[in-house]
Amino acid sequence: MSNPSITVIEGKVALLREEEIQLLNALAETLGKLGLEQVQDDQRRLRDVAADLGEMFFLVAVIGEFNAGKSTFINALLGEPLLPMGITPTTEMIELIRYSEEPQRKPITRDDHKLRLWGHPNTGAPGIAIVDTPGTGSVFAQHDEIAKDFLHRSDLVMFVTSAKRAFAETDRLYLDLARNYGKKTVLIVNQIDLLNPDEWAEVRKFVARQVKESLGFEPLIFGVSARQALNGQDGGMDGVRAHLRGVFAEAPPTQQKLLAQLDLTERVIARYRGQIETETGNISRDTLKVRHVQEELDKHAVGLSTQFKETSVTIERIFAELGRRGHAFIDENLSIRQLLRRPGQQALQNRFQEEVIGRSLREINEATNSYINSVIDSSRLYWRGVIDRLNQLREMLDQDVGGLDANAYAEQRAGLEEAIRIAKTELESYSNGQVIRQMQGIFEGNINAFAVSSLTTVSGLIALAAIIIQQGGIAAALAGASVIVIAVAAPLAVGGVIAGTLYYQRVQADTHRDFDSRVEQLVKSYHDSLDDLTIRERERLKKYGNQVLTPIFSRLGSLESRYQEQQRTLQQHQQVLERLRQAIQSLGP
Repeated sequence: MSNPSITVIEGKVALLREEEIQLLNALAETLGKLGLEQVQDDQRRLRDVAADLGEMFFLVAVIGEFNAGKSTFINALLGEPLLPMGITPTTEMIELIRYSEEPQRKPITRDDHKLRLWGHPNTGAPGIAIVDTPGTGSVFAQHDEIAKDFLHRSDLVMFVTSAKRAFAETDRLYLDLARNYGKKTVLIVNQIDLLNPDEWAEVRKFVARQVKESLGFEPLIFGVSARQALNGQDGGMDGVRAHLRGVFAEAPPTQQKLLAQLDLTERVIARYRGQIETETGNISRDTLKVRHVQEELDKHAVGLSTQFKETSVTIERIFAELGRRGHAFIDENLSIRQLLRRPGQQALQNRFQEEVIGRSLREINEATNSYINSVIDSSRLYWRGVIDRLNQLREMLDQDVGGLDANAYAEQRAGLEEAIRIAKTELESYSNGQVIRQMQGIFEGNINAFAVSSLTTVSGLIALAAIIIQQGGIAAALAGASVIVIAVAAPLAVGGVIAGTLYYQRVQADTHRDFDSRVEQLVKSYHDSLDDLTIRERERLKKYGNQVLTPIFSRLGSLESRYQEQQRTLQQHQQVLERLRQAIQSLGP
């Protein structure tokens, strides 16, 4: 607002005003970077107040329902019917009466027909302006909006309500809004001439109780009859004027205006600091939730290692028993007594399969299947837990969306959706039994190969020894015999009983060593297969952590850093505000 009656201020007050204007504009710019709700409205309010400080009128805003007699009340304050009055809404414009030495009864319309300027010497003091806002609660919704949009610019609020309809719902809403802006508020109950003294006492008690109970503060309450005051009677207006004189005498209007708008500024800073603190708390909570998922991942990986060690011990015990039975089988079937019986190949194979292999295969399958099932069950449980936790995190994020930066929300939502999708894919991979079938195939193939190779070696040696002993000579052994047969038979035939026996014993020892080597290879094969399964599980967990959880941590960390920087900036504005307040309060009359 620019007009020829701008209050002229100089010296330290002028410097402080400029600093306050800079603070208001800087805060408005900061709010634009926050990405939170209501920012645009608060930016406009701060810039409105900064513009008002250019004129430095102390604005007394009169607000109330359209039929509460606001315009009549203002005219009673001025001592003459300057503003139009009526029982229906008379205007949708702001009526602003500035202090002037002579009444200006013909208004000047400004700001695209949103504001009319008047002048009068009875506003209270130089630098004081009285503002009549459109009546609230009328059928014209824009009237409410205009009144609300001006409330933040006021330095003192005089809220007018009707004695016949005291403290309506719209009254409560506007008083609450004024309180939230940190505005000094006086409550005017008009039209008390329509009540007898007892009724007025009851209305006063009712209004005081309602304001205290619903809004938590106790404003001054004046009962007036503006109509009587305009007709030359007191109508309670002398008390209102005396209160205003006292308010204006507390400090110069310029000083009060600077302090009043600092109160508004402080409320704005506090509100956004509170919102950012809430968002920071949400980020910390979300980070903790993701951390729990990470901890579950680590716990699951440790569990896999423990299960693997336990299963490895079981498998080693099974193969140790297999080795013991295999050595017993070799000793028994390579004995002279057994060789003289010359056992049949099929019978020998059946006995080896039953006595050495059969029980071991069952036990190994039980141990490995138990391990695989345990891995699968724990993995299913783990991934279900991951999905549950991420769904909870997503639900919390959706609940908090009202206060979130839209871009930040979109990023977090997308990250969580991807994390949940991958977790579900991992869970489904355990549902078709493929892992068990693959491992069983590997183990059965290994044990069968071991059985065939071990039995072939043992059977060949047993058959050779039997031929040599029963036929007693090398010629028979050479008939259709292999190189191995010749190597064993020759010493027996040529070197005599002692040399043949020694060589036979060495062959028997070599057979034991060969069997041990095959068992060791089989154990290693089993360990490698289980270890490969464990490693693949760990890799899946690690990949999930790197692919999904790490980016979520990164986004949350970036958001937290941004909110912390925003808090520091608002804290700096708060520090400037406190310094300004101290400097303004220290001003003399």
